[in-house]
Amino acid sequence: MDEILGQVLRNAVWERLDMLSELANRADAPSLLSVARSELPRLTEGWRAMLAAHEPDEKGNCPACSSRWRQQKAPCSVWQAAYEHLVAGGLAPTPQPARHATRTRVTHTGRLATGAR
Repeated sequence: MDEILGQVLRNAVWERLDMLSELANRADAPSLLSVARSELPRLTEGWRAMLAAHEPDEKGNCPACSSRWRQQKAPCSVWQAAYEHLVAGGLAPTPQPARHATRTRVTHTGRLATGAR
């Protein structure tokens, strides 16, 4: 049951991101402004919540990415991705690839995950 729910949640998030990318690439100016006003605050709050969960602990480890057996030093891959997408890549946006039936990505634990959508 959890696996099915997880897949439903993942699909919903991927579809929402695809829809926002499509709007950003194809919407007229008034529609884009309306979407930006409603979605940018939601996206920034989402980033803030995710990054808060990955703040380093007193030992300099990421509590979300660390396990009992393996500690992940900060900055973890989530903070690295945030920097890459929000700071370093912020001046030169790149076109997004077309949606694929299967996505390969690095999970919050640093392992590769492949999942059909």
